[in-house]
Amino acid sequence: RRVRYLSKRLEALRVVDTTPSDPEAVFFGATVELENTDSGQTVIYRIVGPDETDAPAGWISIDSPLARALLKKRIDDEFAVELPGGLTRFAILDVSYDSN
Repeated sequence: RRVRYLSKRLEALRVVDTTPSDPEAVFFGATVELENTDSGQTVIYRIVGPDETDAPAGWISIDSPLARALLKKRIDDEFAVELPGGLTRFAILDVSYDSN
């Protein structure tokens, strides 16, 4: 069953290996440094495909609420997103497209 699922997923997979035309904006593949504007804590996340998520490594799915809220935002933008712990406010400190 798992092999069949993966075989079907292979047809839909696409390798993204280019930097967007606006490298200060958040798109798929971005590594983003955020500051929680309430606590001052900083975190780093990489936006990846749903099959690549790795919470301990900070890799979040493009389908997650946080990633969806980040898309098209830019360095210095502030935004709020509803997370499991409640409404959380962030500021974008940095965006990069390293090939980690």
